[in-house]
Amino acid sequence: MSRVCVVAAGGTGGHMFPAEALARELQVRGWRIVLATDRRGEQYAHAFPADERLALDAATGSGPIGLAKAGMAILRGVTQARSALNRLDAAVVVGFGGYPSAPALLAALSQRRPTLLHEQNAVLGRTNRWLAPWVAAVAAAFPNLQRVPQAVGARVTLVGNPVRPDIRALHERPFVAPAPDGPIHVLVTGGSQGARILAETTPRALAALPETLRARLKVQQQARAESLEAARHIYLDAGIEAEVAPFFRDMAARLSGAHLVIGRAGASTCAELAVAGVPSLLVPLKIATDDHQRFNALSLVEAGGAEMVLEDDVTVDGMAAVLERLLSDPSRLAAMSAGARSAALPDATARLADMVEAAAG
Repeated sequence: MSRVCVVAAGGTGGHMFPAEALARELQVRGWRIVLATDRRGEQYAHAFPADERLALDAATGSGPIGLAKAGMAILRGVTQARSALNRLDAAVVVGFGGYPSAPALLAALSQRRPTLLHEQNAVLGRTNRWLAPWVAAVAAAFPNLQRVPQAVGARVTLVGNPVRPDIRALHERPFVAPAPDGPIHVLVTGGSQGARILAETTPRALAALPETLRARLKVQQQARAESLEAARHIYLDAGIEAEVAPFFRDMAARLSGAHLVIGRAGASTCAELAVAGVPSLLVPLKIATDDHQRFNALSLVEAGGAEMVLEDDVTVDGMAAVLERLLSDPSRLAAMSAGARSAALPDATARLADMVEAAAG
């Protein structure tokens, strides 16, 4: 019989994507996969490669009453998980953060089953921070992992963040800097949270560049529906060739052709930029929990692969000055590409699967 790995993940894409990548790798290695999440997480898991899914009770809250209700929900989830882990004879439980991952991990710990955490961001998330002292090992996506409890540091291993296979294939692709007087390809990724600042400021900043530079720009920008027309008009008035859309499905192809990416600093974004070796200008989301996007971005900045502008410092003139300096210097872009690639961990999925199998024994 194949051994069973229970993958416990919170109900967001940021938690679910690396969990899905691990699940696929372990299935290739002969494991059976069971996904443990809550009902909210199931909406992100329609294509998750699991033999079985556990919808466990879980909740979060604030204030005495909210915390008490959340505690009761988690206790119900732990009871449900204990029964399921016994039935499945689970060999290992892997948590990816988010409060819905807690019941399965707490149940595994209470039964002395092997456990492991993966942290996607450069700051240990609150659920992972709470559980880290008790699990066997912590897999980190970034070398500068913050908020690690003192007793946990020796059990942290750097593995990276899994990226999609089509992004992984870009790692060996050489970066080609813009030719003198040739087109300059700029990709703007908005992100779902706090996207307005990028959607509105970036077109104005690009439109403020010198005409000789503007004429060479080929811009592809993601923008939310309410910002689409305004961005299109700014580019049109500035004489900039631009494609503005709510979502790009062929992100690997667009990254492959980009000379510069402007975007947020989510964990998956930073991992993909590093693996693809694409220079970037990053604006971390100010309201991200524990300022984790700033620390995510720092890993690329310190490697020489990105420049960072904090949200409070974003202005049209300031962005335009940074963009003019970068886009006017092909050698600088080539050096940034090399810096980004030096921070890449393209085999993160296999590294994480190795850790899981080692923990399971």
